[in-house]
Amino acid sequence: MRRVVLQEFVSLDGLAAGENDSVAFIPASTQGDQSFGREQLALMDAIDAILFGAVTYRMFAGFWPNVTEGEEKPFADKVNATPKVVFSKTLERASWGSWDEARIVKGSAVDEVTRRKGEPGRDMLIWGSISLAQSLMAAKLIDEYRLVLCPVVLGSGKPLFGDELASIPMNLVNVQRLDRGVVSLTYVPRQV
Repeated sequence: MRRVVLQEFVSLDGLAAGENDSVAFIPASTQGDQSFGREQLALMDAIDAILFGAVTYRMFAGFWPNVTEGEEKPFADKVNATPKVVFSKTLERASWGSWDEARIVKGSAVDEVTRRKGEPGRDMLIWGSISLAQSLMAAKLIDEYRLVLCPVVLGSGKPLFGDELASIPMNLVNVQRLDRGVVSLTYVPRQV
């Protein structure tokens, strides 16, 4: 059975986005970090689909297809070549530069992800997409949480784990301290 891996960048105070949905703290914490780059390339080798909400899709589609040289190119090539699904009730198309378009799902993310988990294949990855992530967390469809803990306190913004979410007991399965002070924490939900 395929797994769903959620990778979220969070501040020390548990926020996945700052004021006005800013995610500027992410590149400020990870840019130029060679160990982070290696970890991300390994993650890309373990997946065969990327799941996005509309906001994160727009952000990624506006950046990664345009990376054609430099240190980020090997990662960009993997991201660009990986099939993508965008959950959106409003988008009609989800272009990705000169690469294959993403597939749009207008219906229930929970139903779609449940169906896809039963298909053969490698893991599916969610980046960002806080609303999508929270709906899949509530349905207990996340199999692995990769929290990239950035060395910053934002003070206000969007929490990853909202107040309406039920308790999720977890087991820590990996910790990696990265070159620029970021800590990558991998958890799996504990079977209760």
